[in-house]
Amino acid sequence: MTLQITGKNLEIGDAFQTYAGDKIRGVLQKFLAREVDGHIRLEREREVFKTSCTVHFSSGLLLEAHGEGGDAYSAVDAAAHRLETRVRRYKSRIKHHTSPAAAARRRVDIEARDYVVSLSDEDEPEQDGANPLIIAEGQRNIGHMTVSEAVLKLDLSEASFMIFRNAAHGGLNVVYRRTDGHIGWIDADLPLATKANGALPPEHAD
Repeated sequence: MTLQITGKNLEIGDAFQTYAGDKIRGVLQKFLAREVDGHIRLEREREVFKTSCTVHFSSGLLLEAHGEGGDAYSAVDAAAHRLETRVRRYKSRIKHHTSPAAAARRRVDIEARDYVVSLSDEDEPEQDGANPLIIAEGQRNIGHMTVSEAVLKLDLSEASFMIFRNAAHGGLNVVYRRTDGHIGWIDADLPLATKANGALPPEHAD
């Protein structure tokens, strides 16, 4: 298991690296009997320390957990607790979804551009057809998966939403985090009558 431990705009000592590495390795080795690669990053914003933990599986599945605290060690403890909660909840499903067969099915067939646009505080009239100011650009991979796989992938991450191709019909779907703590699902290809009845047709059931 390879864990890279870095600091963002701050120096991290050997004691913290040892503590953080042992803490996160302990969680992963307790529940997952497989080799993974991960990155632990510590940063400080004013009086708050933040730890971001990212674990990569060979299948492409990504496991994330963030933690905050008044010092570097409590921030790692918070991230490790969040990580353990997610791994414990999905232990058996992680093993299933990281199999070679499942990884092959979740192939990426769309590479979409991901933009961050600036919102102006000034009340200026927008010209017709004008594009907003882009301040950052990235890439978002969109692959085939079932709805349950998409929910799993979102809930194992710190993302607010995810776009995917529904394995049942190939249409673009979205899963997102709701303010009530649950996860919402948008399926543009699902018949409106079926949605209204609150039932899923057999090809959508996981």
